Amino acid sequence: MKTILALAACVWLSVANAWAQGADITIERAAEPPKMDGILDDAVWAKATPLPGTPSDWVSYNPVRGDKMPDIYRTEVRIAYDDRNIYFAMHCFDNEPAKIRTTVSRRDSSFSDDWIAMSLDSAGTGQAAYHLFSNPSGSQMDAINTSASGEQFDADVVWYSAAKTTSDGYVVEVQIPLQTLRFKGGDSVRMGLLFFRHVSRTGVSYAWPEMLPGQWVFDRPAHIVFSNLKTRRLVEVLPSVTYGVRQERPTTSPAWGDADNDTHVGVSGKLGITSGVTLDATVNPDFSQVESDAFQIAVNQRYPLFFSEKRPFFMEGMGLFNIAHGDTMRTAVHTRRIVDPIFGAKVTGTVGKTTFGVLNAADDHPGDVGDRGDEFADRNKVFTAGRATYALRRSDYVGAIFTETQHAGRQNFVGGADLQIRPSSSQNLGASFLSSTTGGSGVADAHGNAGHISYGYETRRFSSGWQVEHYDRDFQMDTAFYRRTGFTAAYTNQEINFYPRSGKDFWIRRVSPFVFGKYGKDRVQDGREYFISSGIRLNFTRQGNFNLEASYGEEAWRGRQFKAYNKIFIFTGMQAVRWLNVYGGLGAGPAIYYDDVAPFQGDSFGSFFGATFQPNQHLSLGLEGNTSRLDRESGENVYNVLALNSRTTYQFD
Repeated sequence: MKTILALAACVWLSVANAWAQGADITIERAAEPPKMDGILDDAVWAKATPLPGTPSDWVSYNPVRGDKMPDIYRTEVRIAYDDRNIYFAMHCFDNEPAKIRTTVSRRDSSFSDDWIAMSLDSAGTGQAAYHLFSNPSGSQMDAINTSASGEQFDADVVWYSAAKTTSDGYVVEVQIPLQTLRFKGGDSVRMGLLFFRHVSRTGVSYAWPEMLPGQWVFDRPAHIVFSNLKTRRLVEVLPSVTYGVRQERPTTSPAWGDADNDTHVGVSGKLGITSGVTLDATVNPDFSQVESDAFQIAVNQRYPLFFSEKRPFFMEGMGLFNIAHGDTMRTAVHTRRIVDPIFGAKVTGTVGKTTFGVLNAADDHPGDVGDRGDEFADRNKVFTAGRATYALRRSDYVGAIFTETQHAGRQNFVGGADLQIRPSSSQNLGASFLSSTTGGSGVADAHGNAGHISYGYETRRFSSGWQVEHYDRDFQMDTAFYRRTGFTAAYTNQEINFYPRSGKDFWIRRVSPFVFGKYGKDRVQDGREYFISSGIRLNFTRQGNFNLEASYGEEAWRGRQFKAYNKIFIFTGMQAVRWLNVYGGLGAGPAIYYDDVAPFQGDSFGSFFGATFQPNQHLSLGLEGNTSRLDRESGENVYNVLALNSRTTYQFD
């Protein structure tokens, strides 16, 4: 018996040392699949070697960096696979299991709980990864992470999780179908892998392998190797039928108007052309799964509000279509601009170091057509977008993009390139350039360029960022979401971090004084824009934070200069106890009334607040609110808005 234990210990230590040194780890094939029940009594888990070697291999990355994981949070991971799935068993030890926070909640809404997660780069290119999170109740959060876009939580990946709280912590089992993953099958398949764990009552998140300051999941992942792993042909067909009834009641009448009935019959499908290339197609896609638009106040907004895409066909793989961009452009392909699609087709995939995608869709009712008139609102509009990136080292890449829209004789074409490189572990450099051409029957020809360059430097102590971006007045990109054109601006932000003391008993974890500045020329509004903001951020235990900020500056609007940034802003939030999360913030100062004819200087006050009460893992009661008030300088009130939103949910599995 002693000989067996000694041999097991040697194997365990050798594997742990291999992980620590960055060597590949070979995963054992499972003789029979484990049962997904959150209980680690399966034969496959008894044979699998737990990873990593010691708790100190896990290192904190938020809000503090570089602290070793305490022994009381020891975390063990086991991995196995067969011809259909890859399996993970994660045992998260905790000597105070009664303080573990967990809820049975809807997807992507459990980040204030305890959780364990992985970043799986199945293609091994360092350009895209599946981020899969589970809390101790098995509630899922997931994202597609790309070098250009970061984490995109719009996508919902097909995977399975089961979890249980135990007397020594909690256990999570995960099953990922091979049909979900993109990889090149063969006798030896290598994937990148990194794990995260979040402890809610301390507010600290840990990673293994360690993520150094300025680095992300593609920089220092562990690598796992599967023998004789074959891809499975992906075939999905999703028919849909939806029926809706809508009635409106005019404010001048007590009677409801006639009902407007709407029936949608559609079908969506997915086909794996090869192991790394997938075709998605849809006809009259189903809108029944689309969530309500985000809770936002829309009064007196200079820039358009952004709403995330929620339609399944468009969410799949959309992180690829984004590019390195500055402050003004949020995404180069915003599919919510395709309002009522008749059909859509999309091919995405990876071949060697090249990742690519092509999207084509026809919009039946594009709606907003600018100055062309309402008669064009119901004319079909065709969208096409193509994107490719070539992986360099780690997460570095160079990429190209083109987009085209055609609508009733009008054509908009945009082509461009971007890059993102890390000269060193603490530095990053990004740049992009786009050129647009717009013209056609009844439309004046227009040409414009847009671009940005950014540089960042980050260590445990310092963070520094610099950026310049430029947009020609005539730049147009129909597929993108961007706030404005016709300006040139430079930005900088500087931050220094102090860590008062390590240890779970000290409640202040990080203190960060910061300064942010901007200066630019707005050629459309015929004026300059500048501001400087300075403040301090504090991070506490229990996921607590406090932000105090003061700013000063001006903004041009309709040829006049207005005070717009002379404000005080305060924000705070905390997981006060296991069952109560509270947050709130307020800001006050000069503001502009954005009227096209008669704008004026005003004084504003705004606030937001919220609380979530969760007496057990099934029941959740939430309340959130926003206020917005604007007065003229004389004191006359222009508007005063209060918006409240409450939600009570009981969920079970």
